[in-house]
Amino acid sequence: MKKIRIDKWLWVVRIYKTRTEASNACKGGKIKIDMKKIKPSKILDGNEIITVQKKFIKETFKVLDSNKNRINPKIKNDFVENLTSDEEYLKIKINNSFSITRKQGLGRPTKRERRMMDKTKSKFT
Repeated sequence: MKKIRIDKWLWVVRIYKTRTEASNACKGGKIKIDMKKIKPSKILDGNEIITVQKKFIKETFKVLDSNKNRINPKIKNDFVENLTSDEEYLKIKINNSFSITRKQGLGRPTKRERRMMDKTKSKFT
């Protein structure tokens, strides 16, 4: 495995759309290796377990290989192994199914309605 920076690897294997997003996630403490916050300049050696906090789920990946350039999504499995549990992905489905819709033309929700929406969402996430 070639040595590569963590922010670049996250971009190469398409976990983040841009390298800047990956770098900002590292700086913000959203990326961890062995439960330790890391800097974007951390060099990956291989076979490391990376935890990525995105919104309200924690995705876990194992580093298999690296590449200099961004890879095709079809061969992504050669470079990364997804270890995320199904329960984490279930959180997304639950959150999306409980989205409260308002009739068109009613404007923004009131403070009371917003609190009710947030309370409903927090029960299932």
